[in-house]
Amino acid sequence: MKVLLAEDEPDVQLIARLSLRKAGFTVFTANNGLEALARVAEVQPDVILLDWMMPEMDGFETCKCLKADPATQAIPVIFLTAKVQETEVSKALALGAAGCIGKPFDAMTLGRQIRAIVGI
Repeated sequence: MKVLLAEDEPDVQLIARLSLRKAGFTVFTANNGLEALARVAEVQPDVILLDWMMPEMDGFETCKCLKADPATQAIPVIFLTAKVQETEVSKALALGAAGCIGKPFDAMTLGRQIRAIVGI
């Protein structure tokens, strides 16, 4: 399964990338939402992990763009964020996100959490 990870914090990106690779995912990265939108056509990911707060374009705007585009609207989007309050999760789901995983996340279970959210 191919994952596009949009995360601006290098340490978080590294840990998530290593965790996902160990879980059998092929991981592609982007440092912000604009970069993620540019990479999505090239990568053709099966799932997109978005940080909520990023420079250039945040995860909220990125998700809106992905869900508005017929070419990307079916790709499951999962927010990887510290914003896991009920109102924020509801906001993410209303945008069309498949789910949210809170930060800090458990590197040992990240792959399982993604699989559970997307139903594989």
